Amino acid sequence: MARLNKRLLPIKAHFFFFMAAMGPILPQLSVIGKQIGIPPDIMGYITAVLPILYVLAKPLVGFLADYFVNLRKFIFMTLIVIMTLAYAGFYFLPSSRHAIELEDSNSSWSMTLTDEPVHCPKKLYVSKDFCQTTHQSECSQQNFTFHTLLVAPQFVAELNLSTNLQHGNDSYFMCLTQLNESISWSDSSVMCHVQHINSCIYGSGKFWLFVCLLFIGTIGFNVTNSISDACCFDLLGEEDTKYGAQRVWGTIGFGTTALLAGVVVNMWTSDAIKSFTPALIIMCVFSVLDLFSVSKLKMPQLGNSESIWTDVWQLVRQPPIVTFLVFATIAGIIDSFIIYFMFWHVEEVAAQTGFTQDIKLIEGLVVAAECLAGEVPFFFYSGKIIKKLGYVHCMSMCFFFYAIRLSLISWIPNPWYLVGVELFFQGITYALCYTCIVAYASAVAPPGTSATVQGLMAGMDDGLGFSIGSLIGGIMFKHLGGRESFKYFAIAAICTCVAHIILRPLSRKRQYLPKSGYQLPTDQPEDELSSLPSSPQPQELPKVY
Repeated sequence: MARLNKRLLPIKAHFFFFMAAMGPILPQLSVIGKQIGIPPDIMGYITAVLPILYVLAKPLVGFLADYFVNLRKFIFMTLIVIMTLAYAGFYFLPSSRHAIELEDSNSSWSMTLTDEPVHCPKKLYVSKDFCQTTHQSECSQQNFTFHTLLVAPQFVAELNLSTNLQHGNDSYFMCLTQLNESISWSDSSVMCHVQHINSCIYGSGKFWLFVCLLFIGTIGFNVTNSISDACCFDLLGEEDTKYGAQRVWGTIGFGTTALLAGVVVNMWTSDAIKSFTPALIIMCVFSVLDLFSVSKLKMPQLGNSESIWTDVWQLVRQPPIVTFLVFATIAGIIDSFIIYFMFWHVEEVAAQTGFTQDIKLIEGLVVAAECLAGEVPFFFYSGKIIKKLGYVHCMSMCFFFYAIRLSLISWIPNPWYLVGVELFFQGITYALCYTCIVAYASAVAPPGTSATVQGLMAGMDDGLGFSIGSLIGGIMFKHLGGRESFKYFAIAAICTCVAHIILRPLSRKRQYLPKSGYQLPTDQPEDELSSLPSSPQPQELPKVY
């Protein structure tokens, strides 16, 4: 009969409270940016720069955690405090909707001139509502191209202006930013590409406050997550196939609070602009509980590496390790696009299909379905799946199901369908792929370098991979829209699956070996083992569940 290992209760509690604190916030980061007026391509640039810092921060902090073993707990708790304070700062972000709503996938407007546009008056530029009422546009008429400003109808009268443009049922004021005497206004039809004014974005204090808080909070989260995995594997010792049974508690916490926050936020405000105050309160409560659980962690005595960087360098020189890192990066590219732009896409679908009123409830249900029904079983049984199939076949399978998942996200006719898609595919993609990456890192890490190697693997996955995915995803989302972007990512995922199968033909069915001292998984060629560091047998640890 299985018995509960009390020694592991604090790490289970940490995963639960840590991810429960993040459940209300992480899925909404890009939505918070959208709500303060940041367009998708600029959001993509921000989230592309951000993961590059993970690549530097994760191995560096991991090295400090390995080098100063006695300070691991202090480093742990400090990162949690910094992360919580940064995300709590979102409370001070002013949230206001622009008077002219733009669809991110369709900013080309066909309009009719009712009067000839004039040069933009100075009073427009000095108006206190300039950034909230005005967009810039590049317009074309016959063979002429000209640049204009577009003012929302509800503010035209306040500025003592007259509307001169018709788009749909709305009238606007258009003015020229540069006079062009050669333009003939005999034709009343005009086509314009409307977009946000860059100076209003980059010159805004709330934009830079958002960027700073996002950088600090997200770096803190990702580094803490990496150290959490390293500490968990160190506590498990030889029973590292039980990692998923510990990590699953984080999934339960994340899904529970994401659903709770979605319901509460939806009830808190009925307006189109949602207040995230309830979500921030939930985050702070669970972060305090997490600090208490981490304070109870009793870390095992680990063998130190005489030269951490030398051991890690000898490891990453091996071709199978390099190959694994490349595909871990591709997995991060796919994950980043889903994480940062899936909710952006579903909010567009909601606006098109009339489900905007319930969108936060739907998003909460999506995260709950991902975590509680999708990730829980796969985290719990991931060790057995990896032991049965091996790392290589697991990764190939994950990429195949990523392709199906992405194609279905591109297809959804209304937001409610996304709940079903994520329920069935989040576990077999993200949960299994994530476990495969961190378990591989643990299996190949030389003694005393666990946090460093975890930081390296995670830096490639949700560092470099997230950076590339965010940059490409933001540009694609702006120019192609959500549906087409997810469709192209689905094609990329199936191509990656085929490439993974072709590039790792020497893999054997049983690539998983329990850790005994230090050895590579069995998909590593035998003649390379002699070039890697060895270590004494670790002491036997109690059986864990």
